[in-house]
Amino acid sequence: MPINTNYLSGLKIKAEKAMEKKAALGPDIDISRYTQSGERRRVESLEDLSHQMKEAAVMAGMNIKEELRSGSYMQVDRSVVYESLNKAYEGQLEIMNITDALEKYDWLEDYYWKALPVDHDKYTAQVELNLTHGYFIRVFPHQKPQFPVQSCLLVAENHISQNVHNMIIVEEGAELQVITGCTLAEEEAEGVHLGVSEFYVKKGGKLFFTMIHNWAENFHVRPRTGAIIEEEGSLVNNYVMLKPVKSIQAFPVAYLKGDMASAKFNTVVYGLRDSYVDLGAKIILEGENTRGESIARTIAADESVIYARGDLVAKTKGYCLAHLDCRGIVFSKKAKIFAIPELVSEGAVKAELSHEASIGPIAEEQVEYLMSRGISREDAVSAITTGFLNLDIPYIPDFLDKNIKEVIKATAEDAL
Repeated sequence: MPINTNYLSGLKIKAEKAMEKKAALGPDIDISRYTQSGERRRVESLEDLSHQMKEAAVMAGMNIKEELRSGSYMQVDRSVVYESLNKAYEGQLEIMNITDALEKYDWLEDYYWKALPVDHDKYTAQVELNLTHGYFIRVFPHQKPQFPVQSCLLVAENHISQNVHNMIIVEEGAELQVITGCTLAEEEAEGVHLGVSEFYVKKGGKLFFTMIHNWAENFHVRPRTGAIIEEEGSLVNNYVMLKPVKSIQAFPVAYLKGDMASAKFNTVVYGLRDSYVDLGAKIILEGENTRGESIARTIAADESVIYARGDLVAKTKGYCLAHLDCRGIVFSKKAKIFAIPELVSEGAVKAELSHEASIGPIAEEQVEYLMSRGISREDAVSAITTGFLNLDIPYIPDFLDKNIKEVIKATAEDAL
């Protein structure tokens, strides 16, 4: 049965009232400037995509041949062009677009817009009022697919707004790996990507989520993410952005509702040209014996501006442990990094919250040491940069790890 229409109507009323509500952080965007594209036909295989689209998808983490994948989802602009579930995993999980999921399951009323409010700001409101699909991924109770699900949200047309609502549900005792890439087929494209994502991890479940962002100089990005983790559940969220962007502002929130729940955010960002980057993560520890960690590695080059935020909020009456680690390197006299950690204890007398933050240039003594070993200055700086940004992200496929390292190396060389 479809989701209750009265519930959807109530959401739209709230969204309409928030269409002029500016976001608390990041530069404001006039989203009325951007249009919505026409429909695209589906493809029988990812190999049927254009060369340009395939190239962009690969750089965002997609395996075009779908090797070592349990399923795939591909969206171009506003159209779902490919959905596939590996036959070996039928009965373990399901993959479809969110529009079809809302038509299929009335119980989605218990999840849809429950991890973040539809009227959070005008960007969440826009997604609800002008939805252009997004993925729905659900792994069934106690199932643990060996290989990750992959998805790609690609923008191919110029001057459009891609508005997606994604949802992942990890049922009790289940485990899931997801690799998602958001990217452009044309680097000169101007537009905006509005992405709402909701993650639900049930009792004892585990979600390993990796997001690769490859944008361009004229593109605005406003992701909005909320995650609810139940008892003994865990979330590992990896985020990588190594290309320029006009502006991006995101501040995902993980709610550790159940006892012994945990969340970890790993963020790797390279600011280039005049990119405006405002990223961070917030972990709210509500259950007892909950644990949270947020690690950020940022490099600002050229005239880029980076805000690296991290919030830990302890609300539990029992014990909890959480840590922030934010480190940045400034490559240019015109670049800026702002590290903004925040620790909050709301009557959590047993909470242990800590943070460390540092910003500075590459240590010249490290460069000179490597040069004394016969390494050129360019290679020395590249090696130090690669090591600094390498968080050794867990569960990331080898080919994707290699791609990230190659981009980091090339970007470091360009910054010299």
